[in-house]
Formats: sequence, C-alpha cells, structure tokens
Amino acid sequence: MILKKKFNLWKILRKGKAFFLAYDQGLEHGSTDFNLDNVDPKKIIDIAKEGKFTALIFQKGIAEKYIYEIKKSKVPLIVKLNGKTSLIKGDPVSRQICTVEEAVSLGARAVGYTIYIGSIHEEDMFLEFAKIQEQAHKKGLPVIAWIYPRGKGVKGKNKRHLLAYASRVGLEIGADIVKIHSHGNKDDLAWAVKNAGRTKVVIAGGEKTDEKTFLKEVKDAMNVGCTGLAIGRNIWQNKKPLIIADKIRKIVFGK
Repeated sequence: MILKKKFNLWKILRKGKAFFLAYDQGLEHGSTDFNLDNVDPKKIIDIAKEGKFTALIFQKGIAEKYIYEIKKSKVPLIVKLNGKTSLIKGDPVSRQICTVEEAVSLGARAVGYTIYIGSIHEEDMFLEFAKIQEQAHKKGLPVIAWIYPRGKGVKGKNKRHLLAYASRVGLEIGADIVKIHSHGNKDDLAWAVKNAGRTKVVIAGGEKTDEKTFLKEVKDAMNVGCTGLAIGRNIWQNKKPLIIADKIRKIVFGK
C-alpha cells in the first residue's frame, strides 16, 4: 500500500514539486471572487493547460460539467470532496459532498478534504477524513488535507504554534500532502515544514495580493522546503494570468 501511494503521487507532481491551480472557491465564497472572464471554468482549464500547472482543483460539479475540457487539457484533476458556504456563522464544519468513487469516475488523480482544527466540529471532520483516506488509498489515490485553524479553539493562540500544529495534524492523520495557509513569516513556515515530517507541504495562495509580496512568499516557501503551492485567485484574478503563472512556475521548479 505504501509503495502504491508513493507511485501515484507523481501523477500530480512534476520533478517532485506541486504547482496546483485551485478553483474550488465558488462554493466557499459565492460569486464575489469572479468577474465576467474568470467566472467561466473553461477559462480556468485553459490557464491550467497553458500555464503548465501540475494539477487542477475542482469541486465535483465543475468536474462533471466540464469533464470533456478537463480530459482534453490533460491537466491532472484533483477533486475536492467536502465543502461549505460562507453563509453560516459560528464554528466551521465542512462535510463530504463527493465520494471517492465519484472522484475516480471523473478521472481524479487525487482527492482533497478540509479539516478546521480548533472548531467544535473537528472530530466529525477527522472521522470523515479517516474513511476517505482508507477508500482513496485502496484505489491508489493520494489524499490532500486542507488543514486550517478556525473556530473557538484557536482564539488567543500563537500564530506560529497554529501554523505548525496544522502541518503536524496532516502528518499525524496520514495525509500525503497537507495544504496550509502561511501568514508570511519565513521562520514560522520553516518550523511548520519540520513538523510535517514526511508529509509534503503545499501553501495555499489565499486572497489576491500585490505581485511583489506574493512572489517573495513563494520564494520563501520553496526555500524552507515546501513542495509547492495551490494557487487560485492570485492567478486567475490577475489581468495577465499566464505571465504571473510563468514567474511562479520558475520559482517552484528553479528555472
């Protein structure tokens, strides 16, 4: 089983590095992130292909409706298996809305699942993740854990501690890759990578920020041992997405 998991990780990596284009924000944020251009998933698929991304992240609905374009692009698909809206307040919980079987039928090369550590609902998400991980690994699919500290349990906690805690949780629960939000401190991120052990660390792109600041964060992430990035808005909200993608790709792959 271990050999099978390692073997299949290469399908979403290139030279051991991750360069994922994330487009699962529509469920979480509604229409607020989109304009008349990037609201069309076909545009995102084109960016993923032309930008030479190693994988594309969709919720199941887009993966189903645009399956022809995804397959034609030959960009590996990562299907996000859970999600929530931003309309409900209080401690967050993100429940499964797509099965591993469905993801496989859509051609997924890996699956992803979000856990909000510090939420009063974290136990429910841990239990759901465990079942998903078992099912996915039996089919040779890598599992990516989005680990974000949120909820009542994180109030007043140190940012450095929470960042390292998130990456450590990824290792402890058996994620193949853990996706975390860096808060811009290089030393704190380096400590988080150490805490992840042999679990690969991918940094979330987060909200769109100025190019200079973002590129520095990308360099810092790669310099401290991150496997790569899962970027969305900082690519497809950019007026010239392929140009910024090229700059980021050169940092990730060292070219």
